[in-house]
Amino acid sequence: MSWKPGDRRKAVESMIRVDQAGEFGATRIYGGQLAVLGSSGPHAAEIAAMARQEDEHLRRFDVLIARRGVRPTALRPLWSAAGYALGAATALIGPEAAMACTAAVEEEIDRHYTRQLEQLEGGDDPELSTMIEEFRAEEQAHRDAALAAGAERAPAYPLLSGAIRLGCRLAIRLAERI
Repeated sequence: MSWKPGDRRKAVESMIRVDQAGEFGATRIYGGQLAVLGSSGPHAAEIAAMARQEDEHLRRFDVLIARRGVRPTALRPLWSAAGYALGAATALIGPEAAMACTAAVEEEIDRHYTRQLEQLEGGDDPELSTMIEEFRAEEQAHRDAALAAGAERAPAYPLLSGAIRLGCRLAIRLAERI
């Protein structure tokens, strides 16, 4: 992509900010799910493994944000509460709804990361591109695992999935800017 002077830096900072916020939100969603489902509940081991990967993604974005001096989102307290509530609420509906939440979130993250990679074509930021490619592959695996675990059997799956995906798109837009 051809960047105008100053635009590249702002765009990359926005990418890092929103990606860190998204990974934080994911850790909170899984935290809420595990709080309800317990450590031995349905899909708990799978959710805990996904949560560990999200923790590592967050750790790596935290390092990148600090090293590059990027301002994190001011919405972190909102993402903390909203992520945990979403995870807990979907788990309360049932294990399939928890998986539906994961599938919906990861579908939007896949789309988001794909758009970012398109923007970074041409080697503008190989470090960030490599991280995004790696994390996108793991998010795709989370989505696929959630679908295999029965996400589409959740009550009102199309409505639940659509609402969660819409919320993710809104959260991405807000975190890019605030």
